[in-house]
Amino acid sequence: MSGAPDAAAVVAGALSRRRAAERGRFLRELLAHTAAGLVVIEGEAEASEAVYRLADAVVARGVTP
Repeated sequence: MSGAPDAAAVVAGALSRRRAAERGRFLRELLAHTAAGLVVIEGEAEASEAVYRLADAVVARGVTP
């Protein structure tokens, strides 16, 4: 990415600047905006597949709210 920080570094930096209580909301909003961006860039089917795979990975890991 030509000297630009990778996505993980950007998200980690943004999380580090938020209080612990705000981090979950930030990540939920990030996910929503990311999915909306994927719809615009790649189409609804591809965005839906990406969100589905993420949800499937969460379920597979046994994460509970």
